[in-house]
Amino acid sequence: MINADLGELLAPLEKMDRFVLGQLGQSLDGRIATVTGHSHYINGPKDIERLHRVRALADAVVVGANTVELDNPSLTVRKAQGTNPVRVVLDPRSRLAETYSIFTDDEAPTLWMQSIEATAKNEDKRLRDGIQIVPLQEGVKGFSPAAVIDELRNRGLNRILIEGGGLTVSQFLAEDLLDRLHISVAALLIGSGKPGITLPEVQTLDGIRRPKVRHFQLGSDLLFDLDLRSETV
Repeated sequence: MINADLGELLAPLEKMDRFVLGQLGQSLDGRIATVTGHSHYINGPKDIERLHRVRALADAVVVGANTVELDNPSLTVRKAQGTNPVRVVLDPRSRLAETYSIFTDDEAPTLWMQSIEATAKNEDKRLRDGIQIVPLQEGVKGFSPAAVIDELRNRGLNRILIEGGGLTVSQFLAEDLLDRLHISVAALLIGSGKPGITLPEVQTLDGIRRPKVRHFQLGSDLLFDLDLRSETV
């Protein structure tokens, strides 16, 4: 166990010209929110500082529509030095209103990814400067995570943070598109609530992924820094 030196924790990311990093904060029983979606704040101030430092290293930070709807996040680097990343909202059905902070605060450029069909219906929508609707082909389960990454990298956004929620991070993880995964565990027991990682079922533990991991203490939280491109023997 290591009391977190954020420089040491973030050193692997700082050395990478491109990465896709997944991030979740959860309770001991694997919940990222209550059944109503309330999650402010599961993790403590040390972990929030760590998250803002990670954002400052990223070119783009990606969230799903549920996260915007429930948390109304700004996705900025308020508690760290650096430039705000481009904010990316995955909203295939264009169900979000333009009133959320991410669309109104003028803090950073924002890409609002919608299905091609939804985009066609929103041609007359008036958006603030810096907000761009990006049409993307929708599949059976929403956007292809690979297509999202391709779209961002075609725009020169190579250091990508997948910040939430649980289903969004799980989709990128299930398709083996994450290079690293940060899971910060708070000493809380929520009970019923929204789960963190949700992956397809397996019948045995044979052949499951066992990535290399570093552990960092962040106040009362414990961070698991998983290197998904390296496996333990």
